[in-house]
Amino acid sequence: MTRRPPAPEPLAVPVADNHTHLDSETEQDVEALLAAAAAAGVPRSVQIGCDLPAARWTVAALDRYPQLLGGVALHPNEVPDLVAAGEYDAALAEIAALARHPRVRVVGETGLDHFRTPPEQWHLQEESFRAHIALAKELGLALQIHDRDAHEDVLRVLAEEGAPDRTVFHCFSGDAAMARVCADAGYYLSFAGTVTFKNAGDLREALRVAPRDRVMVETDAPYLTPVPHRGRPNAGYLVPLTVRSMAQTLGTDLDELCATIAATTEAVYGPW
Repeated sequence: MTRRPPAPEPLAVPVADNHTHLDSETEQDVEALLAAAAAAGVPRSVQIGCDLPAARWTVAALDRYPQLLGGVALHPNEVPDLVAAGEYDAALAEIAALARHPRVRVVGETGLDHFRTPPEQWHLQEESFRAHIALAKELGLALQIHDRDAHEDVLRVLAEEGAPDRTVFHCFSGDAAMARVCADAGYYLSFAGTVTFKNAGDLREALRVAPRDRVMVETDAPYLTPVPHRGRPNAGYLVPLTVRSMAQTLGTDLDELCATIAATTEAVYGPW
């Protein structure tokens, strides 16, 4: 495995990693990475399990690690294969059962992906997305959105179904115009390491127009590692790089931004 980046300067005011995939790590690495994140000012994380094995792992991890809250769902790219195998209905039923764990606070990540899934299968993703929206509303949980090259359709489905009260665009990838639409709808925008990339000017403009109390931060670890370590494995202890870049983009005090992000995250998911 590629060597992990060094730890940055810790944050003085702690924040939570709004979206990570620790199920991709070994048990030993999970414990080490949670400790490293806490030392960096990131003592809490939302662990997302977006297929059945990962969702099962997530629920088990919630009983072991008080640093974690969880989310479970069927990722949109998993859905066509599950349908083809005749396993979708049973898989969704198991997700619904797992989502009833008291430390599961999220249905997600769910949504639409027009990048990896061919157009003839988009309707399957959309049906699953609608089912996940219904589940989040039934259980009173937050919804985390996966939106890849599907902005208009994601917004359309949310409008048609009626979005849950707490709807989060994980790894927000839209521009300023979309950020304004989301702001008007009351959605939350979570920014990942992509906001630090040199070619992400549109994303930084989106951050600038987003209401400050609707902004969160995430890793999507082990992916989307922030500059200057792009391409190396991501982890929660690198969140300070993303938050510092966000503060610079916004021209705001780092500690003040961290305090706002922390309050917003707890407002969305409740106490750890």
